[in-house]
Amino acid sequence: MKNIYYIEKKINKENELRKRAWISIEEPSTEDKNFLLDELKIPAAFYNDIEDIDERPRIEVEDDWTFVLLRIPYKTTNEKSPFITIPLGIVYNDDYFVTITFYKTDLLQDFVNYYSTRKSIVETDNLNLILRFHLSASVWFLKYLKQINIQIKNAENDLERSIKNEDLQTLFNIEKSLVYFSTSLRSNEILLYRFKNQRKIKNILEEELLEDVEIELKQAIDSSHIVSDILSGMMDAYASVISNNLNVIMKRLTSISIILMIPTLIASIYGMNVTNHLENNPNGIYLILFGSIILSIVGVWVFLKKKWF
Repeated sequence: MKNIYYIEKKINKENELRKRAWISIEEPSTEDKNFLLDELKIPAAFYNDIEDIDERPRIEVEDDWTFVLLRIPYKTTNEKSPFITIPLGIVYNDDYFVTITFYKTDLLQDFVNYYSTRKSIVETDNLNLILRFHLSASVWFLKYLKQINIQIKNAENDLERSIKNEDLQTLFNIEKSLVYFSTSLRSNEILLYRFKNQRKIKNILEEELLEDVEIELKQAIDSSHIVSDILSGMMDAYASVISNNLNVIMKRLTSISIILMIPTLIASIYGMNVTNHLENNPNGIYLILFGSIILSIVGVWVFLKKKWF
């Protein structure tokens, strides 16, 4: 899906393609691909790299096009991987600014809404616009981390009532998402440092905007680490609880087996075809039952006293 915008303090949607336009393409069709490669002459290598979901953030230059790849968060409908990160490709030259992603994201729509209604863009330079996408990505990382935190709390409440495999699997899936987030945030941080360390770029970037990006990115990284540490500690704690519960169950089953073994042993001895001094006693069966019950009660009392039940 292709959308054309023109930025003049506010983001305005356009129908006609003209110079200095921002072309946003999500879930590109064959027609969109032909437009990018044949009409705009974007290098095919850039397009293929964006299509690769595992591609790392970086900056490349080929011909008159500059390619910047960011990792942005994405909420899926897959319960096994509720949150992942995907590449957002930014390709620009003196005439056009193009963003490409192979997923329908909340980030881009929110970006358009934010800068078309609530906030103005004073500086429309390509590099500062990239910083704004960087800032938006960090903000959405924080939004999804808050949702992850809520999911962890819900799973914790469920686990307090009863430990089920489904609840533990939920925590495993969240932990996987946090790994994606942490890795992508570190890669975005490295990309930002590359921007800062290049002299030509350094003089162009807005200082206030750059500072905002650094703050939000740092906060997202710290939040990701905090949530990850909390989740790891929780999973370790519940693993210990499960192990302890298993030990308690095994101890109880062992105690019950020992108690049941007492009458079984007595019945086995007096059931043997040998002289036992009770074979001619009409009340022998009652004496054996009474003795078995007394010994079993004594065994139960001993185990209760030792708190084995």
